[in-house]
Amino acid sequence: MRLLQKNIVPIVFLVLCSIGFYYSGLSWMFFANDLMSRLARNSFLVISLIIPVLAGMGLNFGIVLGAMAGQFAAFITVVYNLTGITGFFLACIMSVPFAVLFGWLTGILFNKAKGKEMITGLILGFFANGLYQLVCLIFIGWIIPISNKALLLPSGIGFVNTLDLKIWQYAIDKFYVFRARSIDIPVLKYLNNINFPVLTLVIIALLCAAVYLLFRTKLGQDFRAVGQNRHIAEVAGIKVDRVRIIAVIFSTVLAAWGQLIFLQNIGNVQVYGSHVQVGTFAVAALLIGGASVSKATIGQAILGTVLFHALFIVSPLAGKNIMGSAQVGEYFRVFVAYGVIGIALALHAWQRLTKKE
Repeated sequence: MRLLQKNIVPIVFLVLCSIGFYYSGLSWMFFANDLMSRLARNSFLVISLIIPVLAGMGLNFGIVLGAMAGQFAAFITVVYNLTGITGFFLACIMSVPFAVLFGWLTGILFNKAKGKEMITGLILGFFANGLYQLVCLIFIGWIIPISNKALLLPSGIGFVNTLDLKIWQYAIDKFYVFRARSIDIPVLKYLNNINFPVLTLVIIALLCAAVYLLFRTKLGQDFRAVGQNRHIAEVAGIKVDRVRIIAVIFSTVLAAWGQLIFLQNIGNVQVYGSHVQVGTFAVAALLIGGASVSKATIGQAILGTVLFHALFIVSPLAGKNIMGSAQVGEYFRVFVAYGVIGIALALHAWQRLTKKE
């Protein structure tokens, strides 16, 4: 019973996904390949949330700034036509200074709003989006010269709505693709004919290993100590504010890389919209995996990504077949994304009140 209570959220979503898959009428092969593609392109972003959670700052909606940092680097590769896997990794390198700066500023703000980091991060995302729009819509082509006029609006100022990233599309996803063809073991035979983007999955595995090892270092223990009790950590000699800023910088840099992995799979960037829902969807996926605002694991991040995006795949067709309209499925999955966040925040507030009493 205790195990059921601890895992009630992922169990409920597993049931929803199973029902949705049954009524969607999708073939297993299509569903599995689409899910693998979504898992590869979204897992990095979800895992980037773990460090701030364990450092006591809750769910970092500020990863939107990391996504912006990644997109700024992507724009540079497009302007200078940096192609292939080299262009992709150069984008990753160029995103780091932007992400470190954004993460440092976010960390300073979070230190001024201790205990309210989640709502602060959410509002910060809206504010930062305004500055981002200012740069992309006004400064580009006016203050920042762009030689390739095809990238600009007809007025010559501001990026066009969509920039093509075919110069490094699938740079890592199709670097090496493995497809199982002759597995006869009953349990594993369903893996036949599923495309595995090996390099992308290896990068995600390396990130998981790095996060696991990080929390076994002195810095990682400081993260945990600050997350458990800031006052006791400070008495123990830990520089709490500094540790919190470092945690946010880590998260922002990882979010920038995660956004670049996402974009190389998509093949284009919606200049004014690709980053907007990054925080919401990543947070929802983490919560669906069974995490909370104070505890999250790598396993929960991966499981949540699988369940959240499985629901994304099946809900439109399931809605169409059950209710006669695919739009019902679209509404349902948007409701799920925001609903699960709302419930998690309500539970967090309730837990804090009961602790005070």
